[in-house]
Amino acid sequence: MSVQSDEALFFVVDDPDSGERLDKVLAKLLPSVSRARLQTWIEQGAVTVNGATAAKIRQKVAAGDEIEVLEQPSPEELAFKPVEMPLDVIYEDSAILVVNKPAGLVVHPAAGHWDDTLLNGLLARNPELKTLPRAGIVHRLDRDTSGLMVVAKTLEAQTDLIRQLQARTVKREYWAIVHGQAPEAGYIEEPIMRDPRSPMKFCVGRGPRAKEAKTHVRLVDTAFVPGAGQTPLTVSWVACRLDTGRTHQIRVHMQWAGLPLVGDPVYKGKMGKLPADSPLSMMKRQSLHASRLGLVHPETGETMQWFVPAPDDLAQFMETLGFGPVDEPVTVFEK
Repeated sequence: MSVQSDEALFFVVDDPDSGERLDKVLAKLLPSVSRARLQTWIEQGAVTVNGATAAKIRQKVAAGDEIEVLEQPSPEELAFKPVEMPLDVIYEDSAILVVNKPAGLVVHPAAGHWDDTLLNGLLARNPELKTLPRAGIVHRLDRDTSGLMVVAKTLEAQTDLIRQLQARTVKREYWAIVHGQAPEAGYIEEPIMRDPRSPMKFCVGRGPRAKEAKTHVRLVDTAFVPGAGQTPLTVSWVACRLDTGRTHQIRVHMQWAGLPLVGDPVYKGKMGKLPADSPLSMMKRQSLHASRLGLVHPETGETMQWFVPAPDDLAQFMETLGFGPVDEPVTVFEK
């Protein structure tokens, strides 16, 4: 038997369920809610039995026991929850805003990050974005990649920016520090697909689901660091521009080219063992930063461009290698 109010669900245990586990009884009473979710509610203290918070999932109930359930929002329902967080907005007007995303911040809600993402922070800062798909976000950066992203504030601006991305007229330039000697100039045009050996990774491939991908690469500078024994290791500072925007594109392409990003925990190269005091051990994330962004303003038609220097961790690492200046844009690409 059950009674529902605006705040809670009330049940009285019937004779046939006497002696059964609490989670099993709830699964029978609330068939639209998964057993795993009900168990989570119990663990969160959202279920009481005879007025006392349920002690454990396997708690036995008896006929006549009164169960109260406070329904909890699912992780998916929390995905569009506004959450206050500091955001480094470097430009904003009525149509767009440009944000400098820090490393470590996830862009879109997903498993493990339902309410601590850039999207949640944007909704807290600009509540009007809740009316837009993906809160106005039109492209993304990996969690541990820092740098520039543009966000639309109107549906018209979002549609225009998506079209610019599809037309490949948005200029997205990245700084990367890679193992090995990079060529002066070149591009990688290799399709990217999910890695069949590891579904969380991507790889260069020719399968039916592979998507075209093109990355332009220019060498900015080269450094040498001590390796095992007396052999120095070469490290390159490169600038990359994207024609396409596939997931992990630069990381996958650079690994495929034999130039994996320093610090990348996923797309590693075969660099051998480093000395304990190697400066390459400073980076605890992939050395990738979206340094420059250029686009046509969706309302005014004005060509606009922004630059942000490397964040502290990457800047310190680059200066240790002798790279610099790290607070000015590089000019290795034609405009």
